[in-house]
Parts: sequence; C-alpha cells; structure tokens
Amino acid sequence: MAENFHHISVLPEETIRGLITDPDGVYIDATLGGAGHSRRIADRLSENGRLIGIDQDDAAIEAARERLLRHPAAPRVDIVRANFSELSHVLSELGVERVQGVLFDLGVSSHQLDTAERGFSYMQDAPLDMRMDRRAKLSAYEVVNTYVEDELIRIFYKYGEERWSKRIAEFIAAAREKAPIETTGELVDIISRAVPKGARQKGGHPAKRVFQAVRIEVNDELGILDASFRQAVDALMPGGRIAVITFHSLEDRQAKETLKELAQGCTCPKDIPVCICGKKPEVKLLGKAIKPTPEEIEANPRAKSAKLRIAEKLP
Repeated sequence: MAENFHHISVLPEETIRGLITDPDGVYIDATLGGAGHSRRIADRLSENGRLIGIDQDDAAIEAARERLLRHPAAPRVDIVRANFSELSHVLSELGVERVQGVLFDLGVSSHQLDTAERGFSYMQDAPLDMRMDRRAKLSAYEVVNTYVEDELIRIFYKYGEERWSKRIAEFIAAAREKAPIETTGELVDIISRAVPKGARQKGGHPAKRVFQAVRIEVNDELGILDASFRQAVDALMPGGRIAVITFHSLEDRQAKETLKELAQGCTCPKDIPVCICGKKPEVKLLGKAIKPTPEEIEANPRAKSAKLRIAEKLP
C-alpha cells in the first residue's frame, strides 16, 4: 500500500528547519498524508522525542503506518485517524498536555488527486465523491445533485472565486432535472459548456475552480481552520511552533488572519492611556510567508502556489 501512495512533500527542509526547536519534544503532524514530513520530523528526534500523526484518510493512515513502522523512531510514534479539528481531543486521549510543534499541510494530496476513484480530479472520469474521510456522509454527488441553485452559486463564488458561478449553477440545475449527475466527467462536460468559449481559452482548465469549491464544501476545509489553528497554539509550550502550508489564497488568508490575530496584543482604542482589555499576544510571527524555490517548482509543479507560515508561542 505504501508503495502506491505517492505524494511529494512541499517545502520539506524549510518546514522542518522552522518547526523543530527541541529534538526531545513532542511534535504533531496534523495532516499525516504519506508521512513525507513526518519521516523528516522523526529523523530529527532524539530517543526522548515523540511524534503524533493525524489524518482522516484511511489510505493515508495505512501508507503512513507502513512507512513509519520501518523508522527507528517507530516506538515513539502514535498514528491516529481523526480530523485535525479534533486535535485537542486526540491529545487528551493520548495523555499529552503540551507539545513542541504542530504542522498543518493543507489541501488535497497528490495521492487523492491521482487516485481516479476518489473523484477529486477533473482530469479523470470517476464517481463524484471528493471525501477525504470516506466515513463522511456528504459527498460531491450530494452537493452537485441536491444543493439548490443559489447555494451552488454561493459555494462556487466563495470557495472557487469562479466568475461564471451563476451560469455554471444554471447549467447544473438544468442537467440534473433530466438525470442525476453521476461522474466527474459529466460535471466537467457541463462546466465546459457553461463557461463561454473565450473564457475557456485562458486561465487554466474551466472546471478547476468549481472542483476546488465542491471539494472545500464536502470536507468543510475552510470552516475548521480557525478553531484548529487555535487548538494547536493552545497546545504549544512556550517556544513551541506552529507551521502552516497552504496552497490557495483562501487557505492562506485564513492562516494569515488567525496567526496575525493571535500575535496581536492590546486592542484598546489609542486614546485610552491605560490598557483595559488585557489582551496579550500569544505568538510571534517568524518572518513572512516562505515560498518554494524555482528548483523545487521545476521538480514538483504542484508546489507552485504553496506558502509556509510559522509562528512561535510566547511565554
């Protein structure tokens, strides 16, 4: 299974260098995937260090378990199938109070995109699914076939920043009146007919933004970020770090805004001579967002839009 799970970790050296401050610490990879980042974390741990890997995807859990079981640090590795929004609960179940670092590598994995039957890709025909956790009830099929037209317009525009949201939703509504939309191929065909010819000739694949929007809706990808980042910061010991890798502007905006708010101190009006709000900064931001080098992008084109943000917990 592990051999079939292909995913190239983005910004690997920059991430590990920014995340690990104490090899004796406890570290969380909140998006375990194929264990690319986790193996690098494990490489840096001492015999006292500990790694906790979390993922909601059963295929990722199986592949990561195979890969990490062969690592010398395997006895000090815990692998948990859960959504990272349950981070606090996972730590409580493991009896862990504080950690030295938490990593979030957001978005869809290469394995999920490349496995046709998962239904994430607009480049391969497959059943409409897009569930990162295949135990979940909501799938792309339900979104595409049961959401009212206005709701489709909303998610296409909000999560996909799709300028043709209204027209695409109208075409989907008309198509599903005749028969349910069953596959990614059918959806791609409807989107391609809805987007005017001139718009199809620029800006990449016409289905890219809608597929992103549906995937985000199915997995509530943006809705869980703020609370999850705050849980991670709460779990950090002073000097511990949170590292967040994003792949599109919506994720990055959420990461940037949450970390910026956590780094902000007093919010009292400037004309008040003494602070009465009592707000203290919880973290300090460590520089600006880090982007992949041209060499990394050439080796892994999917890294092109990636950004890494790191913050450190204050005393």
